[in-house]
Amino acid sequence: MRRRPRLGTLALVALLHGLAIYGLAKVFAPDFTGIVEREVIEAIAVTVTTPPEELPEPEPEPDPGAAGEAGREATPREVTAPEPPVSVQPPVPVPQAASTGTADSSGARETGAGTGAGGTGSGTGSGQGGGGTGGGAVTRPVHISGTIDDARDFPVPEGGRAARRGTEVIVRAIVGVNGRASNCTVYRPSPDPEADRITCRLVEERLRFRPATDAAGNPVPAPFYWRQRWF
Repeated sequence: MRRRPRLGTLALVALLHGLAIYGLAKVFAPDFTGIVEREVIEAIAVTVTTPPEELPEPEPEPDPGAAGEAGREATPREVTAPEPPVSVQPPVPVPQAASTGTADSSGARETGAGTGAGGTGSGTGSGQGGGGTGGGAVTRPVHISGTIDDARDFPVPEGGRAARRGTEVIVRAIVGVNGRASNCTVYRPSPDPEADRITCRLVEERLRFRPATDAAGNPVPAPFYWRQRWF
């Protein structure tokens, strides 16, 4: 009895023949096999449709006439009143004890009867101006005539005149109301004391001045300084 071939065997033989035919067509007709592959892929392609994304529902707009949410409960802040400033009163001075002494300088009386206790004295020194001739000068004496020659009026010192050259002496004299100098003294000496003495003598003998005056224009005695230089 002859056996029938199985279905699995037949399917395997058919698959092998198909693969062989596909290989030969791929070698000899590549364009044809490419077209067949695309058609087969398009025939079995499955189109997947993505469901639309669900959008969230919009929140309802608030009613303009509706009441708002309740706010947080307010907590009162503790308020502390400032302390009033403390006023310190100065101590009440203790009254001074009355003195039993009799002297005016003890402080018991405002004005004493002794000398110097009163605000104004009656002595001779309380006046503002005197009637004497002690008014001060408001102008200075002015030299108007007389000269002293540094070469002829002084003897030649030891070592020649060059030893005195470049030095000077300043003397101070009082010019009286008659315009003459007196009481001459050496104010700033030179290296030659003999020449200083001669200078004072010549100032008193030769020089004449217009005297100084006081505030009323009266001539008054006033000092005058004379500088004698040797060249």
